[in-house]
Amino acid sequence: QGRPGGHPSSVRKGWNGHLLASGRSRSGVGPSDQHQGEVMPHSVQAVVARAKGEPVTVETIEVPDPGPGEVLVSVQACGVCHTDLHYREGAINDEFPFLLGHEASGIVEEVGDGVTDVAPGDFVILNWRAVCGQCRSCRRGRPWYCFATHNATQKMTLDGVELSPALGIGAFAEKTLVHAGQATKVDPAARPEVAGLVGCGVMAGLGAAMNTGNVGRGDSVAVFGCGGVGDAAIAGSSLAGAHTIIAVDLDDRKLAIAREFGATHTVNSSTEDPVEAIRSLTGGNGVDVAIEAVGLPVTYEQAFYSRDLAGTVVLVGVPNPEMKIELPMIEVFGRGGTLKSSWYGDCLPSRDFPMLIDLYLQGRLDLDRFVSETISLDDIEEAFHAMERGEVLRSVVVL
Repeated sequence: QGRPGGHPSSVRKGWNGHLLASGRSRSGVGPSDQHQGEVMPHSVQAVVARAKGEPVTVETIEVPDPGPGEVLVSVQACGVCHTDLHYREGAINDEFPFLLGHEASGIVEEVGDGVTDVAPGDFVILNWRAVCGQCRSCRRGRPWYCFATHNATQKMTLDGVELSPALGIGAFAEKTLVHAGQATKVDPAARPEVAGLVGCGVMAGLGAAMNTGNVGRGDSVAVFGCGGVGDAAIAGSSLAGAHTIIAVDLDDRKLAIAREFGATHTVNSSTEDPVEAIRSLTGGNGVDVAIEAVGLPVTYEQAFYSRDLAGTVVLVGVPNPEMKIELPMIEVFGRGGTLKSSWYGDCLPSRDFPMLIDLYLQGRLDLDRFVSETISLDDIEEAFHAMERGEVLRSVVVL
């Protein structure tokens, strides 16, 4: 089937092959149920955070048909990420109610006018970096820092109230509406449960090592925090050819899993000083790249002091707005090197997502190991608690 970009704006093509025209009723919906020139929205089940700190609930929401530049995606799987919990707790902003979920994969169901990069039936990973191509960063050839990323223009609603989709996606839902640039086509041979994880946590960690940290052949690396993002940073360091990869955590269970992702050494920072342990493992020098995947001042300071002279610190853990860090300026100057933050692994989804899925299908990147359990929409609140207790790398909602 041809791509729908050439159809008039009043016509969209669904992935089931049927034309969905404005004013044409859906199955079971008569003309009297809708206004001329409109298509009835989709009523779907979704997980909503109504107020700060309150348990999430499964609700029936309304998802509009895609307008120009938008796509409707039938969600197949979505990971439960710490960012979703931050939204529920009001740590991102207070624009409740939130439609949670963002680490997702699915099938394009309909596309709006002018969409040419994806078509109905395509298997896609959703991303929150749909680059604009026009901002000052994009014009300087750095689209992975895009300062004006796209989201869908139309709003999804609950009882007539506009929802704020997490990271502009909102994928704890049977269907979601996103900008076309937020849907990255990948090989459909990948399992949806693992493909969706590339859309956030896996990409953040891998990118922190491979893109932001520029880990290369023979480098030494320390990763502080062995959750999903930290383990992805370990896997990325291994892929990049690092010689020594030191995992640091408080939990021996997590350290054992970190070895499965490629850590050559582990340090339990509850029983030994991680800075001294890392120096002893690197001939007294420290590591070339220290990756902080926790987002705490104490672990950032440990990462700062555990690197070699002229080494790099990468912050990929997300701190809360109240956190502060104090470092002697003479140490910042005297140790040299680079202090970096990693936004979304400095990724370019159109470049990186297909590559990582190909590596997975080749058996070179074990994404399956990140999936601790598969759950339903009704289980998300308990999945948040399991994540807080450190019992899972990723719980994945399967729809």
